[in-house]
Amino acid sequence: MYKLDLPLDPKEIAAIERRRNAEAQRQSRIFNARQRTIGVDTPFLDQQVLDKAAREDRERLRDKAFDADSLRYDKTAQLLETQEQERVRQLNQEVKEFWTRYQRPEDQREFDLWDPEQLKKDKPARVSDDDPRCGPSSLQKFEGEDLNERARKKLQQQEARKWLTAQKLEKQRQERDQKFADDLYHKKEMELDRRATDLAQMEEDARRALATATLNYNMALAAEQAAAREAEDRRETDEKFAEIGNHVYGDVLTENPEVAVSAFGPHRVVTDRWKGMNPQQLEEIRQQQRQQIEENKRLRMKEAQTDAEWDRQRTLAAQAAMALEQQEAEEEKRLRQELDRYNNQLAKEQLAHQVYLDKESYTNPATVQYFLQFNTSSR
Repeated sequence: MYKLDLPLDPKEIAAIERRRNAEAQRQSRIFNARQRTIGVDTPFLDQQVLDKAAREDRERLRDKAFDADSLRYDKTAQLLETQEQERVRQLNQEVKEFWTRYQRPEDQREFDLWDPEQLKKDKPARVSDDDPRCGPSSLQKFEGEDLNERARKKLQQQEARKWLTAQKLEKQRQERDQKFADDLYHKKEMELDRRATDLAQMEEDARRALATATLNYNMALAAEQAAAREAEDRRETDEKFAEIGNHVYGDVLTENPEVAVSAFGPHRVVTDRWKGMNPQQLEEIRQQQRQQIEENKRLRMKEAQTDAEWDRQRTLAAQAAMALEQQEAEEEKRLRQELDRYNNQLAKEQLAHQVYLDKESYTNPATVQYFLQFNTSSR
């Protein structure tokens, strides 16, 4: 059921209160002759414009200095990166030259195992009848018949020493290159750290200088405002003393009735010198007040009738909403009942289909022997 005694909208109440406060503040500014001013302080605004332009110039110069530093740092970083790339390229070139000069495929120990010219270089199984590689049973070699064993072992030892010496030199060169690369990397890291520290220090110095300039400007502005307030206080004090003197010795406190006569006609008076109304004017005011009371009563009655009409309309709307809600509930109940009937029918059909599958379709299930007959041969 809908509530009929709804409260007013908080947003609307806040908006009304805000407008009332704004109107009260505006009246206090307009009807107060001491605080109301006409025009603006043009010299002060011009000084603000000049200060803003000077501040923008300083910020623009600072941004240009920062941009120049950034370009210089970028160029330095690009130069260092180019030098590093050139050093790496030269190092790779030296490695390739070393491979070409000292690590040729034919100098390797296992080159005879995969030499593509091995068959061309190999000797035939029989050169002559007295070939020492041939034995009585047409074998090439027997145990203890290696005539070149001493020379072969000596040559193998020389090749092994040569290979170990080359490996040792290569390892030493790689260690030197790695040490040189590590030293260069550490130096570059130290350079980048020093550059980052310098940039942070420069930024901190610029920020500190800007804060100092801002503080000095604020202190000067505060001193200027304090001097302006002091001059304004002295002027207001002088005006107050002058006003007190005018009130004490003027025609207002002396109650001179002639000062209330206006120069625009006998039916108008000077409000700040007027001392009161006559009985006829008072009666006219009372008559207007009675008319205003009657008019307010009539307006309140009309407002009460309007409120009663609105209450009746809200009551009718609430009744219609309740009827609509009841109708929707009944429709939802009917749809739910239809859905339940459909689900029950669907469950019965699925159960019957499952019984059909279990009792009629799947009456001959496959056994283990059926599956074991697969993958028993290569066919």
